[in-house]
Amino acid sequence: MSDRIFGVFGVLLAIGYVFAALAIEESFLSDAVGPKAFPLIVATILGLSSAVIALRPDADPKWPSLGRLVEIAAAVVVMILYAEMLPVAGFVVATAFAAGYLAWRLGSAPLEAIAVGVGTSVGIYVIFHLVLGLSLARGPWGF
Repeated sequence: MSDRIFGVFGVLLAIGYVFAALAIEESFLSDAVGPKAFPLIVATILGLSSAVIALRPDADPKWPSLGRLVEIAAAVVVMILYAEMLPVAGFVVATAFAAGYLAWRLGSAPLEAIAVGVGTSVGIYVIFHLVLGLSLARGPWGF
């Protein structure tokens, strides 16, 4: 039953995401793809995967322990803080901290997690901003 609830919640979240994406106003100076494409792709993947979970639930789901639930809640808090810190700290810094924390909680050693956070942040910045020319949140240092 819990899988079905989770799946239906995911489908409803995807529908809300579609409405939010369609409400994005496009500038006449936008790129060829436009700002709506990526959110619509994410909503499609979320909706399809949630529908599969709702329609084909696990017969005997196993819930994580209390400690794991706390770690999941902490990851959610980190993602919320990431969204709030993007305009303040900029893409590179905010992404480095969020990716580093998540890598650490997924089992990387602290120094490896720092390297993953910085590498992910810089790599995404290079590909999306420098190569593809997409606009990313600029922090006080200009990146």
